[in-house]
Amino acid sequence: MIVMKFGGSSVANAERIRYVSDLVKAELPRKPVLVLSAMGDTTDYLLEAAERALKDAIISMDKIEELHLKTIKELGLTAPVAEEIRPLLGELRDLLVGISLIKELTGRTKDYLVSFGERLSVRIVAAYLRTIGLHARALDSWDAGFLSDSNFTSAELLPDSWSLIPQTLTPLIEGGTLPVVTGFIARDRDGNITTLGRGGSDLSATSIAAACGAEEAQVWKDVDGILTADPRLVEQAFPVEAVTYDEAAELAYFGAQVLHPRTMQPCSRTGTPVLVKNSYNPGAPGTRITAALDKKTGPVQAITSRKNVTLVDIVSSRMLGQYGFLEEVFSAFAKYRISVDMVATSEVSISLTLDAAHDLECLKKDLSRIAAVKIKTGKAIVTLVGDVGRSSGILAQSFGACADLGIPVQMVSQGASKVNISFIVNDTQAAEVVRALHRIFFEENTQSGKEKP
Repeated sequence: MIVMKFGGSSVANAERIRYVSDLVKAELPRKPVLVLSAMGDTTDYLLEAAERALKDAIISMDKIEELHLKTIKELGLTAPVAEEIRPLLGELRDLLVGISLIKELTGRTKDYLVSFGERLSVRIVAAYLRTIGLHARALDSWDAGFLSDSNFTSAELLPDSWSLIPQTLTPLIEGGTLPVVTGFIARDRDGNITTLGRGGSDLSATSIAAACGAEEAQVWKDVDGILTADPRLVEQAFPVEAVTYDEAAELAYFGAQVLHPRTMQPCSRTGTPVLVKNSYNPGAPGTRITAALDKKTGPVQAITSRKNVTLVDIVSSRMLGQYGFLEEVFSAFAKYRISVDMVATSEVSISLTLDAAHDLECLKKDLSRIAAVKIKTGKAIVTLVGDVGRSSGILAQSFGACADLGIPVQMVSQGASKVNISFIVNDTQAAEVVRALHRIFFEENTQSGKEKP
């Protein structure tokens, strides 16, 4: 079997659903399981409707109803399908009325609210697949074995899911059924609907693939795969043929938005390949993500950047030869629930980076009792992912490029995963640095072994 996951833009309307259905039909001999996101902008429409109900006591579902009922009509689906959708729309209307009366939108209510997008999507797509001769069946994720904790808006799947998912899906697949499963959502032990947070739909797909021992998980996007750089910054960027799970996770963490880092976790546990494909360009080979690469690659697989980063420099002679100092520093970050991205240390100093979305005054006050603290905003992380076993050469070329541009490197860090080197420059310099590095490692350096397809 394989798992095919399609995002919101891939099933945005009747035309896209017909197109995706043809892709699925072509893969029928491989026994696919479909995982779908909500159609187009449905999630935004749902949140907008909740906001109007909450603030203005206005119940408006016009955009949601228009999109789904129009799609049903354009797909030529029969009255029973519309009747399957209308109870869900009625349930949604009741929820919005409740929000308007209670004047409250908790995490639990918000998860219940946004779940309607995926639940409507799978029912419409499954119904259309049946009209073209496929034995498709729509399944809410909890009916496919998904069981989560109760951390609303960012739930994690419980270990029980690993056995429940194949118990449910394997008999259907072996019986010739094409399951069409909601991505992004699950249920906790009390029956409350939860959402799986960022990258949740992709995580749903890789969880099914890993739990069922699938041949591969296909994640269909609107790009040709993982690219050597952001094409908005580098026109010459091109798809990477293959990367490891660790490399894909590092790229995602440091700015590449094709996949979320947690998406790879289920498949990396089982060695299940993940294939990133473009639903708008299915002929493109895409990017394959595996445990190890079959052939030798260049020193750098891809370059990414993340802007709006804060750099914190902590300097104290108390660090010299003392134990417990780092514990004091990181206890302060834990106290204010601030996550650290990159860290570099010396005998008397620590430099680290943070997401800029934090109020750091209280943290600085606490840290200033034990060290001199400087907080610098407007920074960017530039990350090179690849064979960091060749880090000396990579650093020499990277620093040389920055020197040629007159751009100082303000901090350097090499991850313990040994697949990334990251350094800090100013926000305004990041794009220029990425373009220069791309020229060196992908456009000029013949020793890299990389050639644009």
